[in-house]
Amino acid sequence: MAAEHIPGVAIDAFELRRVRIPLVTPFRTSFGTETHRDALLVQAIPKGGASGWGECVADVQPLYSPEYVDGAQQVIERYLIPRVFAANTPKASAIAGLLARVQGHPMAKGALEAAVLDAELRAANVSFGAYLGAARARVDCGVSVGIQTSPELLIDVVAGYLESGYKRIKLKIEPGSDVAFVRAIREHFGSELLLSADANASYSIDNPDHINALTALNPFKLLMLEQPLTADDIPAHARLATMIESPICLDESIVTARSAAYAISIGACKIVNIKPGRVGGYLEAVKVHDVCAANGVPVWCGGMLETGIGRAANVALGAMPNFSLPGDTSASSRYFAQDMTEPFVLEAGTLAVPTGPGIGVDPLPESLREFTTSVQLIRR
Repeated sequence: MAAEHIPGVAIDAFELRRVRIPLVTPFRTSFGTETHRDALLVQAIPKGGASGWGECVADVQPLYSPEYVDGAQQVIERYLIPRVFAANTPKASAIAGLLARVQGHPMAKGALEAAVLDAELRAANVSFGAYLGAARARVDCGVSVGIQTSPELLIDVVAGYLESGYKRIKLKIEPGSDVAFVRAIREHFGSELLLSADANASYSIDNPDHINALTALNPFKLLMLEQPLTADDIPAHARLATMIESPICLDESIVTARSAAYAISIGACKIVNIKPGRVGGYLEAVKVHDVCAANGVPVWCGGMLETGIGRAANVALGAMPNFSLPGDTSASSRYFAQDMTEPFVLEAGTLAVPTGPGIGVDPLPESLREFTTSVQLIRR
């Protein structure tokens, strides 16, 4: 549905709510180990009608990206919200332009934009999926598996996810915890398993040992090797693509539709992982999707340990036509014993795209009571 057909809403206040939710199991990547999800939820409160919700996916520490959740909250409070209020009743489609003078901070901007967009869509009785152009009612789901202490333990963990119905397995890897782990999964579960590896930028093209390890992954016929090198060096990925057989998927390197177009044009990737928070919001994510579709590059929706609020919007995004690979939009139970919303439940390896107005879900009162650590209300 075209943005011009959705009227703006007058936002009277924004609520910045911090929540801290325990993970069902620790999640280890090359950046470290997480035991809780410390999230910032943004609520756009209109003068009349239902509130809109957005989720900031910044981590506690600035390791995955320069953003971190305390800083994101401060930027939203001091610099972003005043610009939205100054514009009186801006439509969500204008938010990115209003905030452009503030350099960086895409996760903070994306959360604020998502909250305003959700409020608009609720007022117009339009679902996120319909607005974004969802092409199907359910999306295929993969699962991201953190680094384990041994290949044997990894086999057990993967077996559990396959029994649950997940359609793709993504293994987090880092130098020293890579080839033996990928080999164990491929040999145990066979060649039919959709298997990928995510390096989270932990390898260097100038390190011969690293290149040897990535080359050693060739026989395992990975669906993709995700973000092997540093995010700011897209040309290095183009060089690496000529040295290994695994198709390269870019994640952290893709921060705008323009960066996606550049990476594709120089042969740096054959697949793109779209994370709405990383690119500054769902509207920019649609632009990335469109650039990739125009160039025949498949995309999938990455995850950032979102609560049900962020997961609902991600599932709707993942139903767009060029999201042709199972994403990291896993069931709520993958991460949380109790989610912030009604749980997303896996059925035959898929999740249903919410059909209610806006993102189609609301925070549960009991979850708000249990997991909230602070609330900040900012009025016009």
